[in-house]
Amino acid sequence: MEQVRPQQRVLILVASGPSTPARCAAPFHIATLLACMDAEVTLYLTGEATQLARREVAESLRAVDGGESLLHFIRNARQAGARLLMCRQPGVRVDPEALIAELDEISSGGELAQMILEYERVLTL
Repeated sequence: MEQVRPQQRVLILVASGPSTPARCAAPFHIATLLACMDAEVTLYLTGEATQLARREVAESLRAVDGGESLLHFIRNARQAGARLLMCRQPGVRVDPEALIAELDEISSGGELAQMILEYERVLTL
């Protein structure tokens, strides 16, 4: 009889932003691969990476010249089943109309701390 493994939960802290475009697609690509391997994946945008949730940034940022936009990688991760959260930055007003539709929610640092304690794997990319 085949043994069923429990679903692994993976939290990916995304810290890279527009100042390092070559690093921005990797977290979403890894999330897609893990979700396709039946892991429960949550991507958490923090620091400069919160800018990646802005539509104009996600549509225009490319990891390599001539490559796909970051939004392509975000959509692949979401279609594979990954969740996308963004850190709420105290004192920073966020216009919901300027954010990508793929963003699941704006979350707090306390919620992030709870996830770090609960998830089996935590990656920072």
